Amino acid sequence: MGKLSAGLNRRNFMRLLAYGSALASLGSLPVMAKYEKPLMKAIPVSGETIPVIGMGTWQTFDVGRDLRLLEHRTKVLQTFFDRGGRIIDSSPMYGSSEATIGYCLKQLGNVVDPFTATKVWTWFSSYGPEQIAASHDLWGVETFDLMQIHNLLSWEDHLKTLREGKEAGRFRYIGITTSHGRRHEKLEQIMRREPLDFVQLTYNILDREVEERLLPLAVDRGIAVIANRPFRRKGLFNLFQRYPLPPWAAEIDCANWAQVFLKFIVSHPAITCAIPATSQIEHMQENMGALYGRFPDQAQRLRMIRYVESL
Repeated sequence: MGKLSAGLNRRNFMRLLAYGSALASLGSLPVMAKYEKPLMKAIPVSGETIPVIGMGTWQTFDVGRDLRLLEHRTKVLQTFFDRGGRIIDSSPMYGSSEATIGYCLKQLGNVVDPFTATKVWTWFSSYGPEQIAASHDLWGVETFDLMQIHNLLSWEDHLKTLREGKEAGRFRYIGITTSHGRRHEKLEQIMRREPLDFVQLTYNILDREVEERLLPLAVDRGIAVIANRPFRRKGLFNLFQRYPLPPWAAEIDCANWAQVFLKFIVSHPAITCAIPATSQIEHMQENMGALYGRFPDQAQRLRMIRYVESL
C-alpha cells in the first residue's frame, strides 16, 4: 500500500507518543468474555461515558416500508443492544433510515437505552427547525442526545438553532460533521472558534490525515470525536480480508478484520466512538466484538499500520 504517510512520519510519531499517558489511563484490559464490561470513553464536556462502538445507518437502514426488512433491521438493532451498544447515528439525508430506527425502537420498547444522534441537513436555515421536529417524530423521542450539523451545511445558521434547542432541552449535546476527508480546514476553523460538544469525521487505519491537526485540537478543546467510515464502507475488507489475520491480533482480543480495524480507531485517545454500519446480524456481532478486550498500545498501533501498508 506504499510507504508510511502522514500518520507515521517522525513528527506524527512523536505526537502519538505524546498521547501515551492518556492512552495508558485507558488501561490494558484483560481478555473479556462475551458479555463482560464494555470499553467506554468519556464525553469531555460532561464526563458521561459511552461505549466506544456505535452504529451508523447510512444506506443500511434505508429500507422504506418493507415489513420484512423492517423486522430484520429490528433484529440487527437488538443484536447491537444485546452486545452493549448504545450510540445510533443517522440523518435526514439517509432516506428512510430515521423512520426505520423509530420503528425498531418502538418494537424493542423500553428495554433498550439508546444514545440518539442525528443531524440537520438543509441549505435553508428556516427549514432547520421543521426538519429537526420531523426527526423527533420519526425517532419517537422527545430529546435527542446529540444533534449535529451534517457536513457543515449552512453551519452558522444551524448552529444558532442547535444552541437554542440545547438550551430548551431538545438536545443534550450539539456538534458538527464532515466525511470522506473533506472540509478539514473549515472544520478546524470552526473547532477553534465555536464551543462544540462533538465533531464527527472520517478516521480509519488508512485515512489518518486527522491525526495531524484535528484530533490534537479536539483534545485541546475538549471535544468528543465520532469516527465515521471506519471501513471505507467495504473498502478495507476488499483490500485486506483475503490476507490472514496477523498472529498478534489475539494480543488485542481481535478475532476478525472488523475488530482489528475498529480497535485501531477507538484506541486513539482523541476518538470517543466509531460508528460502523451494517445490515447483517453476523457482521453486527463481529463489529461489537471490538467493544471488549484490550486496546492496542502505541507500539501495537504502529505495528498495525505497518502491517496493513505492507500488504
